[in-house]
Amino acid sequence: MSSAMQLEQSDYYEQLKTEKYTIPISNSVTLEVYSNTKPFNLKIANLQKGLIFIYRGMERIGEGTGFGFPALIYPKETFFSGSSTFSVKKTDNSIKITKEFYMDRTARNKFRNVHLENQKAHTFIRHLTDLYQKNRHLRFLSLKEFIVNMGVESTFIETNPIGKLSVTYDISGYFINIKVDFSHLKRERPQKIFILNEQSASFFRKYSDSQHTSLIEGQIGAWDPVDAEWACLTDLRGKVGYRLWNVNGCVLRRGREIMKNRMDWVGLDYEVIPHRETFEYKIEILGAHG
Repeated sequence: MSSAMQLEQSDYYEQLKTEKYTIPISNSVTLEVYSNTKPFNLKIANLQKGLIFIYRGMERIGEGTGFGFPALIYPKETFFSGSSTFSVKKTDNSIKITKEFYMDRTARNKFRNVHLENQKAHTFIRHLTDLYQKNRHLRFLSLKEFIVNMGVESTFIETNPIGKLSVTYDISGYFINIKVDFSHLKRERPQKIFILNEQSASFFRKYSDSQHTSLIEGQIGAWDPVDAEWACLTDLRGKVGYRLWNVNGCVLRRGREIMKNRMDWVGLDYEVIPHRETFEYKIEILGAHG
């Protein structure tokens, strides 16, 4: 066995033993991946994360899921990942991270503005909405804040895993090529598949796209479709951020929610055709030279 091959295998197996791996992109930007659910932020503290964006030494993920995070919606349950393993393979031109997301958490009512199948939760939310509308002294809260403060939140309950999704992040220069493999699911195909690409709404506050749309903070919307060829999320100056492209046969959406000590995410998320065996797309890191 050559010394180069021995070094490559040594690097590969060494990284299997650690809970975190960091990928330098530039002097100011790095990416990070965990095998556990760090950084334990807010409502999704016990869910896994994809790649985490770090700018000038600080994690900029907030309550986001990171890049390349899968969610599976079935008729009666929605599945997320609470446990994982990952491996790292280095080449001369790229770093390839493969993360195995075990789909072992279910959500009970709502996630990222997608209402899940839970009739009791829907009835309770309608009751709270009526109460809100009939009591003027509650109007200092937004409806969303009112519902959240009354305790209607997504909860993620551990369950028997329905299989795993393998997500490979191939990082070269300022680009991340992401491939999601659905072939290891034990259940029949879900009704919907989402691949989420989310970081902190507190840092990434501006949306722009190839159609010259420019939106700031609350203008970004709840979960609106993106018709442009590409879209990006950046800081307010438009200097640091990330860009994604529309993919044929999928729906790309932009979304944002922020509420102090409750929610802090903004993202560009794909809804993927359920019968696909794999799904591939790319992300460009913007302003990494700054």
